[in-house]
Amino acid sequence: MTSNRPTVPIPQAIVRLNRLTIVVCVVAALVLRAPALTTALFLVVGSAALFGRNGSLIYAAGTRLLRPSASQPGDEDPGLMRFNNAIAAVLLGLAQIAFALHVPLAGWILAGIVACAAAVALAGFCFGCFLYFQFKLNRSRLFGSCTDATIA
Repeated sequence: MTSNRPTVPIPQAIVRLNRLTIVVCVVAALVLRAPALTTALFLVVGSAALFGRNGSLIYAAGTRLLRPSASQPGDEDPGLMRFNNAIAAVLLGLAQIAFALHVPLAGWILAGIVACAAAVALAGFCFGCFLYFQFKLNRSRLFGSCTDATIA
Protein backbone atom coordinates (compact mmCIF):
# COMPACT_ATOMS: atom_id res chain seq x y z
CA MET A 1 0.00 0.00 0.00
CA THR A 2 1.47 3.32 -1.01
CA SER A 3 0.74 6.76 0.27
CA ASN A 4 -0.27 9.60 -2.04
CA ARG A 5 1.40 12.01 0.34
CA PRO A 6 4.57 13.48 -1.25
CA THR A 7 7.79 12.80 0.62
CA VAL A 8 9.82 15.83 1.58
CA PRO A 9 13.50 15.25 0.81
CA ILE A 10 16.18 15.54 3.48
CA PRO A 11 18.59 18.43 2.82
CA GLN A 12 22.13 17.37 1.92
CA ALA A 13 23.52 19.46 4.80
CA ILE A 14 21.68 17.21 7.27
CA VAL A 15 22.73 14.06 5.40
CA ARG A 16 26.37 15.18 5.66
CA LEU A 17 25.88 16.05 9.33
CA ASN A 18 24.53 12.53 9.95
CA ARG A 19 27.53 10.94 8.23
CA LEU A 20 30.01 13.24 9.96
CA THR A 21 28.44 12.52 13.36
CA ILE A 22 28.89 8.79 12.78
CA VAL A 23 32.54 9.15 11.77
CA VAL A 24 33.42 11.51 14.64
CA CYS A 25 31.64 9.42 17.28
CA VAL A 26 33.20 6.11 16.23
CA VAL A 27 36.69 7.62 15.90
CA ALA A 28 36.34 9.36 19.28
CA ALA A 29 35.11 6.13 20.86
CA LEU A 30 38.06 4.22 19.44
CA VAL A 31 40.64 6.82 20.46
CA LEU A 32 39.18 7.11 23.96
CA ARG A 33 38.53 3.35 24.16
CA ALA A 34 34.98 4.21 25.17
CA PRO A 35 32.43 1.75 23.75
CA ALA A 36 29.75 3.77 25.58
CA LEU A 37 30.06 6.37 22.81
CA THR A 38 29.13 3.73 20.25
CA THR A 39 26.19 2.79 22.47
CA ALA A 40 24.98 6.40 22.42
CA LEU A 41 25.47 6.51 18.65
CA PHE A 42 23.53 3.25 18.31
CA LEU A 43 20.60 4.79 20.20
CA VAL A 44 20.65 7.97 18.10
CA VAL A 45 20.95 6.17 14.75
CA GLY A 46 18.50 3.43 15.78
CA SER A 47 15.90 6.01 16.72
CA ALA A 48 16.31 7.70 13.33
CA ALA A 49 16.00 4.34 11.58
CA LEU A 50 12.83 3.43 13.48
CA PHE A 51 11.03 6.78 13.46
CA GLY A 52 12.56 8.68 10.53
CA ARG A 53 13.12 12.40 10.82
CA ASN A 54 10.67 12.62 13.75
CA GLY A 55 12.94 10.40 15.84
CA SER A 56 16.26 11.75 14.61
CA LEU A 57 18.24 13.81 17.07
CA ILE A 58 20.68 14.65 14.26
CA TYR A 59 17.86 15.90 12.02
CA ALA A 60 16.46 18.04 14.86
CA ALA A 61 19.88 19.52 15.62
CA GLY A 62 20.66 20.00 11.93
CA THR A 63 17.47 21.90 11.17
CA ARG A 64 18.13 24.25 14.09
CA LEU A 65 21.88 24.72 13.64
CA LEU A 66 22.24 24.60 9.87
CA ARG A 67 18.89 26.08 8.85
CA PRO A 68 18.92 24.30 5.48
CA SER A 69 17.15 25.98 2.59
CA ALA A 70 14.13 24.61 0.78
CA SER A 71 14.37 21.40 -1.20
CA GLN A 72 17.12 21.42 -3.80
CA PRO A 73 18.20 18.94 -6.45
CA GLY A 74 20.36 16.27 -4.88
CA ASP A 75 18.54 16.25 -1.56
CA GLU A 76 18.04 12.76 -0.17
CA ASP A 77 14.95 10.59 -0.18
CA PRO A 78 13.80 9.95 3.42
CA GLY A 79 13.40 6.24 2.64
CA LEU A 80 17.03 6.04 1.57
CA MET A 81 18.15 7.86 4.71
CA ARG A 82 16.18 5.43 6.90
CA PHE A 83 17.63 2.48 4.99
CA ASN A 84 21.18 3.75 5.56
CA ASN A 85 20.47 4.43 9.23
CA ALA A 86 18.97 0.96 9.61
CA ILE A 87 22.14 -0.65 8.25
CA ALA A 88 24.24 1.48 10.61
CA ALA A 89 21.95 0.65 13.55
CA VAL A 90 22.16 -3.10 12.89
CA LEU A 91 25.96 -3.02 12.69
CA LEU A 92 26.25 -0.79 15.76
CA GLY A 93 23.79 -3.07 17.60
CA LEU A 94 25.96 -6.07 16.74
CA ALA A 95 28.96 -4.10 18.01
CA GLN A 96 27.15 -3.56 21.32
CA ILE A 97 26.51 -7.30 21.58
CA ALA A 98 30.20 -7.97 20.89
CA PHE A 99 31.23 -5.48 23.59
CA ALA A 100 28.78 -7.07 26.05
CA LEU A 101 30.18 -10.53 25.28
CA HIS A 102 33.72 -9.25 25.96
CA VAL A 103 34.82 -9.51 22.34
CA PRO A 104 35.93 -5.90 21.90
CA LEU A 105 37.88 -6.50 18.69
CA ALA A 106 34.70 -7.65 16.93
CA GLY A 107 32.84 -4.65 18.36
CA TRP A 108 35.45 -2.20 17.10
CA ILE A 109 35.53 -3.85 13.69
CA LEU A 110 31.73 -3.59 13.34
CA ALA A 111 31.73 0.04 14.51
CA GLY A 112 34.67 0.71 12.19
CA ILE A 113 32.73 -0.65 9.21
CA VAL A 114 29.98 1.89 9.93
CA ALA A 115 32.51 4.72 10.26
CA CYS A 116 34.30 3.69 7.05
CA ALA A 117 31.03 3.55 5.11
CA ALA A 118 30.08 7.02 6.42
CA ALA A 119 33.54 8.40 5.57
CA VAL A 120 33.40 6.96 2.05
CA ALA A 121 29.90 8.46 1.67
CA LEU A 122 31.28 11.84 2.72
CA ALA A 123 33.91 11.42 0.01
CA GLY A 124 31.25 10.79 -2.63
CA PHE A 125 30.29 7.10 -2.82
CA CYS A 126 27.37 5.96 -0.67
CA PHE A 127 27.55 2.18 -0.32
CA GLY A 128 24.17 2.11 1.46
CA CYS A 129 22.66 4.01 -1.47
CA PHE A 130 24.09 1.41 -3.84
CA LEU A 131 22.54 -1.39 -1.74
CA TYR A 132 19.22 0.45 -1.62
CA PHE A 133 19.17 0.86 -5.39
CA GLN A 134 20.01 -2.84 -5.88
CA PHE A 135 17.30 -3.83 -3.40
CA LYS A 136 14.67 -1.73 -5.20
CA LEU A 137 15.81 -2.90 -8.63
CA ASN A 138 15.78 -6.59 -7.73
CA ARG A 139 12.46 -6.27 -5.89
CA SER A 140 11.02 -4.76 -9.04
CA ARG A 141 12.44 -7.57 -11.17
CA LEU A 142 11.13 -10.26 -8.81
CA PHE A 143 7.67 -8.87 -8.13
CA GLY A 144 6.85 -7.06 -11.35
CA SER A 145 5.43 -3.57 -11.22
CA CYS A 146 7.72 -0.94 -9.89
CA THR A 147 6.28 1.42 -7.28
CA ASP A 148 9.28 3.76 -7.29
CA ALA A 149 9.49 6.18 -10.21
CA THR A 150 13.30 6.32 -9.89
CA ILE A 151 13.66 2.64 -10.82
CA ALA A 152 12.42 1.95 -14.34
